[in-house]
Amino acid sequence: MNVACIIPSRYESSRFPGKPLADLCGKPMIQHVYERVLRANTPSYTAVATDHDEIFMAVLKFGGQAIMTSQDCKSGTDRIAEAVAGLNLNNNDIVVNIQGDQPLFEPSQIDEVVQPLLDDPAIPMSTLIYKIRRDEEITHPNAVKVVFDKDHFAVYFSRATIPYVRDPGQKVSYYKHHGIYAYRKGFLDLFTRLSEGTLERLEALEQLRAIEHGYKIKVVETPYDSVEVDTCEELARVARIIEGRE
Repeated sequence: MNVACIIPSRYESSRFPGKPLADLCGKPMIQHVYERVLRANTPSYTAVATDHDEIFMAVLKFGGQAIMTSQDCKSGTDRIAEAVAGLNLNNNDIVVNIQGDQPLFEPSQIDEVVQPLLDDPAIPMSTLIYKIRRDEEITHPNAVKVVFDKDHFAVYFSRATIPYVRDPGQKVSYYKHHGIYAYRKGFLDLFTRLSEGTLERLEALEQLRAIEHGYKIKVVETPYDSVEVDTCEELARVARIIEGRE
C-alpha cells in the first residue's frame, strides 16, 4: 500500500507572509519539514504542494519533490487532493497531510497516524491528539480540544473546553488536536466534495465536516507535542530550540 506524504505550502499569510521560505538556522522552514518527513518509516512518496513559484523552486533547489497546484484551492486539504490527483494512487492508498508550519514535529508521528489505516481497511481517516500538559491550553481557542469514544473515534472537536466538568473534584484529562491527518485517497476525494457543515463554519474546523456528514475519524494519542510557527516570534523560538538554547 502506498503512503504519500504531501506538505501543502502557500506563500500568502496574514500574519507571516512568505513563512515557508523564512530562514530557520540556515534553511528555509519548508526544508526542515520535508527532511523530517523523509526520516519516517512508512512514506513511499513525499512532495510539497504549492501554488507559488518561489516555494516550488526552493524545494527543487534542496532536492525535494514539488507539485504546482492551482491558486484557487480554498484549503490545504483541497491543495493536497489536487496534488495527488496526478499521482498513480488507488483509492485504498494513504495520503498524509503534514503541516508546513511545524518544523519540529517528530518523524515517528507519521507512522503513528498511518498505522490505523494500515491495520483496518474500513477506517477512512485518522489524526493525532496530544494530552494537554499546559493548563493555559485548556481554555485557549487556538488549542483545539477533542473528545472521543471508547474505540478512539472522535466525537467532537472544539475550540471551547470539552468535556465540561459540572461537578467539582472529578478527575479529567483534556486532549488537543495535533494537525497531522491521514486519509484514504478515495475518501480524500470524497471529503473535498462534501458541503461545508454548520459546525465546521462556526468553529472554523475543517475536520468537523467529516463528523457532520457521518464519517468516522480515528484519533491516535501521540506522546509528542509540536510548535506551530505563525509569527516571527514563534520562528525565533523554534530556532532557539533547534540550537539547544531553549
